[in-house]
Amino acid sequence: MSDTHNRLRKQLESPNFESQNYVKQLSQQSDGDRDLQEHRQKIQNLADETAQNLKKNVYKNYRQFIETAKEISYLESEMYQLSHILTEQKSIMESITQTLLSTDKDETAKEMLTAFPKETEEVKQRTLTTLLEKVEGCKNIMETPGRYLVYNGDLFEYDVDNMAQIQRVHAFLMNDCLLIATWLANRRGAVKYKYNALYDLESFAVVNVKDNPPMKDMFKILMFPDSRIFQAENSKIKKEWLEILEETKKKNVVKDRHKKEEEVPNSPVRPEVSTNPFDVEEPLDSEEAVDLSPEWIQELPEDLDVCIAQRDFEGAVDLLDKLNEYLKDQSVTPHVKELRGKVDERVRQLIDVLVFELSPDRSLRGGPKATRRAVSQLIRLGQSTKACELFLKNRAAAVQTAIRQLRIEGATLLYIHKLCNIFFTSLLETAKEFEMDFKGNTGCYSAFVVWSRSAMKMFVDAFSGQVFDSKESLSTASECVKVAKEHCTQLSEIGLDLTFILQSLLVKDIKAALISYKDIIIEATKHRNSEEMWRKMNLMTPEALTKLKEEMRGCGIGSFEQYTGDDCWVNLSYTVVAFTKQMMGFLEEGLKLYFPELHMVFLESLREVILECTQHVDYSLRCEQDAEKKAFIMQNAIFLHEIVLPVVEKRFEEGVGKPAKQLQDLKKHLRPMRVNPESTMSVV
Repeated sequence: MSDTHNRLRKQLESPNFESQNYVKQLSQQSDGDRDLQEHRQKIQNLADETAQNLKKNVYKNYRQFIETAKEISYLESEMYQLSHILTEQKSIMESITQTLLSTDKDETAKEMLTAFPKETEEVKQRTLTTLLEKVEGCKNIMETPGRYLVYNGDLFEYDVDNMAQIQRVHAFLMNDCLLIATWLANRRGAVKYKYNALYDLESFAVVNVKDNPPMKDMFKILMFPDSRIFQAENSKIKKEWLEILEETKKKNVVKDRHKKEEEVPNSPVRPEVSTNPFDVEEPLDSEEAVDLSPEWIQELPEDLDVCIAQRDFEGAVDLLDKLNEYLKDQSVTPHVKELRGKVDERVRQLIDVLVFELSPDRSLRGGPKATRRAVSQLIRLGQSTKACELFLKNRAAAVQTAIRQLRIEGATLLYIHKLCNIFFTSLLETAKEFEMDFKGNTGCYSAFVVWSRSAMKMFVDAFSGQVFDSKESLSTASECVKVAKEHCTQLSEIGLDLTFILQSLLVKDIKAALISYKDIIIEATKHRNSEEMWRKMNLMTPEALTKLKEEMRGCGIGSFEQYTGDDCWVNLSYTVVAFTKQMMGFLEEGLKLYFPELHMVFLESLREVILECTQHVDYSLRCEQDAEKKAFIMQNAIFLHEIVLPVVEKRFEEGVGKPAKQLQDLKKHLRPMRVNPESTMSVV
């Protein structure tokens, strides 16, 4: 059978296997339906075996699949960052090229203006007047002195929202404004266009629109809060529009600046004559005491731009420190103010980039150490508060992401182990990194404590959702809480104790769990009481009796053997034995969950559980008429009073560290009378 199975496998795995020929050959060789059914069963067995092997291989390589997926995700994030850096580099190179080209053009234009100043302006004004005669509704445009034509041409306007073509326009670029005119469908003489809009050069910005066929050769004009998109005939004309618009805007800015400087009145300054004989005259050129001629100072703004573009944050901050040290204790002159203005603009850009580096939207790979570079530079720039806030936001996002990615599979205790390991390890690493980064900024430590509380709340939400909301047993809940407490104590290595915060956040859920389990025990006890016949237990086998003895010893009932008889009999009722096991289990699990805020809830729950059983025993003693059965009930009552209750009281005191007055009072009021079988337990 095995040889046939292997031959069939090899035949199906053969690279030259053809299903149609195989089926034909099989149908010819088979004697009837039975052979085909047997062959079908063999193939089915082979398919099941293959599927099983495939499943085993998947489970075997499951971790490798996960690691590979993570690496692919990390690689994708790094490729995105690399693409972003390359895009920034490209834009910088393009801006440098455009700056060089515009500088050359400015020099050429200056030479031309110097050679033919009046003629050029007069010609452009005459040309503008001639062209504007063809535009309807713009008679007042030439009233502004010094206005002349720079460039003009036909364009197509598109809708900003759906990129649908709207109309054909003619644009007139003047030295201080841009005129948009639409084509007239019905021409009247020399008039070809109709006035549409007029924009000052200072009121709009020009943006290049990336080609996306068939939408190409476009540029956008932004006028807050509106915008318009125009399309040129070809890429050459589009390039000319962009260059000439940018050049004209720059010239207009320079012209306005010179105009404002000329308008500032130069009022004569009357020197003050000091009457103080101890005053020493300062030299008139004291403001020029700061030497800003060194080459590194002249190139400082550009060097800062390069450092920011190349993400050399340390180099940028070093340059700023060097400048601050150079200008220390120096007088503030207009030249120093101008330099400071340029540098402050770069500082704002650098801070914005560092803030982006710490934003939660960035890749969270690398743990807290990955933020050290940006945090340290922000602190050097005097932004320690902002650095602290962004660092903690970044770590909160990382912790939240790690908790969300944790799969809820298998047993609850296994999930809680993984959850605690991820959360408390991240918290410990964050605390160590925080202490290292903000060592000299003690004012930030309060922010970390507040953040730790919010992070703990995030952890407790995930913890409670899995442990308490899913209605796990009290034993499972106690083990999970124990694991969380053990991990919490590990933070004491760095002087951070969050045990109280953990307990305060869990107290509500634990109270609900204790009350719920108490109600379950009471309901189970009531059910057993309703079926109680007050008979001795017969465990049938010595093994079952031995097992029960071990369980009772585990519960702390060491003298249970005195209630065992011959031949697997126990001189107690099933109800009392079951109640003892359940109540002692509740006590042990409750002690694992115990902390001071739960003292009264836990103690009252124990009292109610004990009363439920003892009240039933008391009622049975009063109602039972049979003397033998009444003696048996009294024996169960003595077991509860003299064996179980002292163990409960002692174990509670050992677990809590102080005696329980309520249990002591309860024991005093439950007094079974040995002498008179007709007596009952007095229950309060």
